[in-house]
Amino acid sequence: MAIRLPYSKGGDIEIRPTKIIALGLNYLEHIKESGSVNVQNFTNEIPQEPVLFPKTPNVLIGPGETIILPRILREYNFPDCRTDHEAELAIIIRDRVKDLPAEEVFNHILGFTCFNDVSQRNLQRSDKSGWFRGKSLDTFGPIGPVVVAPDQIGDVQALDITCRLNGQVVQQGNTAQMIFKIPEIVSFVSRNFTLEPGDILSTGTPSGVGPLQDGDVVEVEIENIGVLQNPVQQE
Repeated sequence: MAIRLPYSKGGDIEIRPTKIIALGLNYLEHIKESGSVNVQNFTNEIPQEPVLFPKTPNVLIGPGETIILPRILREYNFPDCRTDHEAELAIIIRDRVKDLPAEEVFNHILGFTCFNDVSQRNLQRSDKSGWFRGKSLDTFGPIGPVVVAPDQIGDVQALDITCRLNGQVVQQGNTAQMIFKIPEIVSFVSRNFTLEPGDILSTGTPSGVGPLQDGDVVEVEIENIGVLQNPVQQE
């Protein structure tokens, strides 16, 4: 699965990840809302190391494309069927790396962009295998609108993150609030998995996650990057 996005240094780039690795529980205020999210292994404990989970490449869609709430969810007759938005900063890897020291991380980042880690809570709650299926349904990874190079992003640990649902602010945070910072995240992931060019690491969400419904429009805005906007539709 590949997606093309504008690059801040000119032209478009094709992102074709071999894997998408996301962080859970990387903002303290999001940890505090664990009761309302109510999924497996989501507690109010601060993690001692980054909490990783996969999203498969079929989730990727670009700006303006539609997030689809799949018809299979209706077959379960969940009493409260909940699919949430999660506004996040994403990292795009530049080249093949393994066991990367934290001080060398920025030399191997192609750029940063907005990401919406769309999450199906009922499946996260009930699947015995954990979060995999609820995080990897088709269209559950909007990305964009542009990839900004590390030397053009400013202080990547001081960027405002906002999510708007139908024009109303529902999430607001700053990357300064991350428990695990960018160098630590990339270094840790690279010690576990070889990272390839185009791989995507998503760095966790601030508090305020909430449900998406048919007809909604969701926007993820990150300072110095722009606005990622996607409509929502029931299949």
